[in-house]
Amino acid sequence: MLMRLKQGLFHQANITMLKNDTSNAITTVRTVSDLRNILKIWRNNKLTVGLVPTMGALHDGHFSLIKRSLSLSDRTIVTLFVNPKQFGSNEDFDKYPIDELSDIKALENLSVDVIFAPSTEEMYPTGNITNISIPDIGDLLEGAFRPGFFDAVATVVCKLFMISSPDFAFFGEKDYQQLLIIKKMVQDLNIPTEIVGCPIIRSKDGLALSSRNVYLSEKDRLVAPLLYKILNEILDDAKNGEELKKTLNNAKMNLLNSGFTQIDYLKICDKKYLTELNNFSFDARILGAAWIGNTRLIDNIRVN
Repeated sequence: MLMRLKQGLFHQANITMLKNDTSNAITTVRTVSDLRNILKIWRNNKLTVGLVPTMGALHDGHFSLIKRSLSLSDRTIVTLFVNPKQFGSNEDFDKYPIDELSDIKALENLSVDVIFAPSTEEMYPTGNITNISIPDIGDLLEGAFRPGFFDAVATVVCKLFMISSPDFAFFGEKDYQQLLIIKKMVQDLNIPTEIVGCPIIRSKDGLALSSRNVYLSEKDRLVAPLLYKILNEILDDAKNGEELKKTLNNAKMNLLNSGFTQIDYLKICDKKYLTELNNFSFDARILGAAWIGNTRLIDNIRVN
């Protein structure tokens, strides 16, 4: 099959290899069939496969997941797919920060084996109507404020698992509820993939890294780390025996008085089921979602 060179990219069918002078080629595939052809070779050689699903706009949080995969897996696949189904009608799909070439270049020195960057049409062909729903835990917290969000997440992740059959898949604890939902889906559907949760990566001032942090104005960026600080203050007060309802109400007021414009939730929840707790427990997770300007931030901390 003929190959053509254009701006440093080698194209063969739906497979792309990006080369530079200092790294090995990174293979980028666009179709399910091409990815499965590569996976067949790996499986024939009894190689383990790690999958790192992302929507691109990569940062150090994503890179920590990739490094974890590289340490546990013989081969690592990173996906770059902005899933339109998990954006609500008033959310930021049209302005989500997409720069595929920058993402690919950022992966050059990490020894990633394959990037899977399918189109929407490849992931959702005409007539594709099956959805996966994780009730109860999927209806809480983020699910209450973003109806249908976790159905879309579970569906696309399940499709990625069916396509790639990974031995391991890596998700950050920043999206803690998502991590629990993926674990529940894998358990319920007997998917033979080990889900590996990875710690939150933060800026020096405590702000949890997120692709959407680029939306923050200079002024809002200075205030944004307060969410993490407030979560830790909630933990300290709870450990000291303060009444939880009062502690949470004070925390909300502190955020609003400091420049946050809306609090979606601040809660202490059971760390396994995310049901809200009325009394402090070391088997808990403290989670928050709040708006500053036009940017919605989420964060959470472990209790022990």
